Amino acid sequence: MLEHTFQTPLPVTLEVSIPSGDIEVETDGADETSVTVDGDERMLEHVEVHHSGNRVSVTLREKGKLGFFGSIFNGGLRVQARVPHGASVRVKTASADTELQGHFGALEVSSASGDVRLRGELVDDATIKTVSGDVELERVDGDLSVQCVSGDIRARAVAGSVDTKSVSGDIRLDALTTGSVRFTSVSGDIEIGIAQGSLLDVDAGSTSGDLSSEVPLASEPVTGEGAAAPTVVLRGRTVSGDVRVFRAG
Repeated sequence: MLEHTFQTPLPVTLEVSIPSGDIEVETDGADETSVTVDGDERMLEHVEVHHSGNRVSVTLREKGKLGFFGSIFNGGLRVQARVPHGASVRVKTASADTELQGHFGALEVSSASGDVRLRGELVDDATIKTVSGDVELERVDGDLSVQCVSGDIRARAVAGSVDTKSVSGDIRLDALTTGSVRFTSVSGDIEIGIAQGSLLDVDAGSTSGDLSSEVPLASEPVTGEGAAAPTVVLRGRTVSGDVRVFRAG
């Protein structure tokens, strides 16, 4: 097992680059970052944990020799980190699951099959690319961009704009207040919740699926008193999935 602790007053970014396993990150009110790495002893020999400036990195060196996306080792690594509130996180992995809990800055994840789950909030943007992993986010105060092939995407609350692309996974956005939403899907269903008091400007459809909305669809810009209300601009297409817009509770 590897254990490291660094003094890291904000702003700080944690970067984790491992082929497989589990990545668990929590935030607290301290001004330090602690990292623990456990797993196959042969893999631990090649793990590097560094602190440079406002960046703490966990990497598996000699990636070309070990084969980052096809490691010669059967086991994975478990990375556990505790970072200050507001820290940003960047992850690159083939199949490791990423679990975050607390209050973060920005989030960037590139994964082939690992799941991504956030229990807490991001005050900045989230950018996630995965092939078959599921994405579940509790709250994003910035913009959200997700690309996924067969995994499901769910975000409970997004304050900024949203751009999602999926082939066969479902997309659900529970509560949107304002901003633009763009989606593209082949066979997954789309569910989008519009917060109470927000208006909807929509141009969306499905080739063979159904389109339904509990929120009135605006066909032209809103004027008068209603123009002051926040508006969600929805644009997207799906081939065979259904599109449903509902009023968030």
